[in-house]
Amino acid sequence: MEDDLETLRSVPLFADMRDKDLGRILDISKEVVHAAGMPIVESDQSAVGFHLILGGTAEARVGDVVVGTLGPGAYFGEMSLLDGKPRSATVVALTDLRTLAIPSWTFNQLLDEHPTVMRAMLVELCSRLRAVEALRS
Repeated sequence: MEDDLETLRSVPLFADMRDKDLGRILDISKEVVHAAGMPIVESDQSAVGFHLILGGTAEARVGDVVVGTLGPGAYFGEMSLLDGKPRSATVVALTDLRTLAIPSWTFNQLLDEHPTVMRAMLVELCSRLRAVEALRS
């Protein structure tokens, strides 16, 4: 349990949370193993959860274009959960991948209970938007 708390604490999204709150995240989440080569989420599909990578590597694709490589501490699935629209990218496991998955029905409650998580997520979304804008200019 202590190792799991430290893993969560090492992720900037959860860095400022107390042990009790990190324990709650562990209670509402599930560790999922994905085989190399398998899609974890697919674009244009509805959101079923938030994923935090615990181990392994994945890539995000928009169509046939790789738009990012994701490793431990990276997360995905939040945009679709926030706005209710289909996913904007497909994420495929490059290696065997372990994620901590939080189902959609508890994700928004988590954000309501922990505004610091919401703020950290907004900062990350802004960073991603700025990166896309930089590519366009």
